[in-house]
Amino acid sequence: MESFIHLRRGTTPHRVHADLDGLKDDELGRGGFSGRTAHLYHRNDPAAFRAVGPLQPSDVSCLALTPTDLDDPAGEPLLLFSNEDCRIRLSRRTAEMPFHVRWLDGDMLMFVHQGTGRFETEFGPLQYRPGDYVYIPKATTHRQIPDDGGSVILLIEATDDFRVPRDPYLGRHFPFDSAQVVVPEPEPVDDDGRDEYEVRLYHEGGPTSIFYPHHPIDVEGWRGDNFPFTFNIADYTPLGSDRVHLPPTVHLFMQATGVYVMNFLPRPAEGEAGTERVPWYHRNVDFDEIAFYHGGSVFGIDMPAAMISHAPQGVHHGVPERARERARRLHDKESWVRWEIIAIDTRRRLTPSPAVLDASGAT
Repeated sequence: MESFIHLRRGTTPHRVHADLDGLKDDELGRGGFSGRTAHLYHRNDPAAFRAVGPLQPSDVSCLALTPTDLDDPAGEPLLLFSNEDCRIRLSRRTAEMPFHVRWLDGDMLMFVHQGTGRFETEFGPLQYRPGDYVYIPKATTHRQIPDDGGSVILLIEATDDFRVPRDPYLGRHFPFDSAQVVVPEPEPVDDDGRDEYEVRLYHEGGPTSIFYPHHPIDVEGWRGDNFPFTFNIADYTPLGSDRVHLPPTVHLFMQATGVYVMNFLPRPAEGEAGTERVPWYHRNVDFDEIAFYHGGSVFGIDMPAAMISHAPQGVHHGVPERARERARRLHDKESWVRWEIIAIDTRRRLTPSPAVLDASGAT
């Protein structure tokens, strides 16, 4: 049961996530770092294991995966992970869509890793660039038109609606100020002489195609509070502390039922001596964790851009021990953490797709 009192037994540091003196800090927590917790201090690295069976961590370079939209304009994004609450896909589209689409099973939140271009939507056009989130409400008609060179985009489809989390302590503008989103202006598109226009409906058991005798982007105006937008991570305000490494939940950006999207972005590193400056080991027993590496570096080590990692709930994970030692060694030389990581936590277990299992070599 939850209690106001936290007990101590055996050898423990005075401060949480600090002054470990060679011990390995491991959090056994409930509710994604917001429920009951126990901090276990191991002699050995708890992430030094070999896994056999379905619950295996995986690391895959998205640039080694080949969605059909990479080479075929009529192709589709590649499914990476799924559960009853969400599906995570990868698009590497190089040519404009020859049709429009609607995602019928849920809202779509996309993260642009690489490339520029625009989304043609019923609400108006949205330009995109690296670091942009692109939010498309469920069943909104739209079409992607990438610029030369193509795009690499991570797609997160939630069966419930995405929403901005409320923080009664910091107010409505931190860490995400919704007044900084880019909202489209209506821009109807004229017919180009075709007999009909395809709108492809993506849904469980689909797709289905419907055909209009006129261009589907013909909206002259709109009003309401259900609309697409873009938001760039450069406008997100990371939170930090000088004397303790804060839990991932303080970096929450958007959420849907069972799905939480977070931003780990450049910020000043913890400065007080003895404080750990990278995430501690944990086995987040109520959430699967996805990390997509957009770029940046951590204490002089470059992030593997476009890598996506999956840590199943209940399985130890965390920053490798050698990186922890480097962070401690460079405490007086490196004053910033410069990573750019998009994290997705899910309440239900995620099932990796065959493409991910093949690329990761999971057994």
